[in-house]
Amino acid sequence: MSVNFSELRDLLLAVNQTDISELTLEDDGFKMTMRRGSLPVMVVAPPVGMSPVATYEAAAHTMGTTSGPSTSLPSVDQKLFEIKSPIVGTFYRGPSPDDAPFVEIGDRIKVGQGICIVEAMKVMNEIETEVSGEVIEILVDNFQPVEFDQVLMRVRLT
Repeated sequence: MSVNFSELRDLLLAVNQTDISELTLEDDGFKMTMRRGSLPVMVVAPPVGMSPVATYEAAAHTMGTTSGPSTSLPSVDQKLFEIKSPIVGTFYRGPSPDDAPFVEIGDRIKVGQGICIVEAMKVMNEIETEVSGEVIEILVDNFQPVEFDQVLMRVRLT
């Protein structure tokens, strides 16, 4: 089975709009499981001589929990707020590839301020912050796919 990423994206969007909590697809040496509330799904093709299930499990095991440029977590701070993606899509830091990002680490933001865009099915959805504070982490790279409820940024509340 070859993976068509456009169809996979459409499937993820469709599943996201249901109450399905787990879906497994299996066909001809290919296996993929999607679970709501877990790490992002990684689809892999098996190397020659290795079972597809073992390949998938190995890939899932090495994915880790960070998804962007920052690999260190901040110290425990009661005043941190996680800005999460409200939809599955593609993350954009700025309004267009040639424009500056909406926010950078260290920037102060205010309630209602646009901080990024998540594109879903060719619709550009500007994400606005619900809190005021200082951006301390941006966890997603520009043009990276994001999952529903994935943490995009962390803000120290002021």
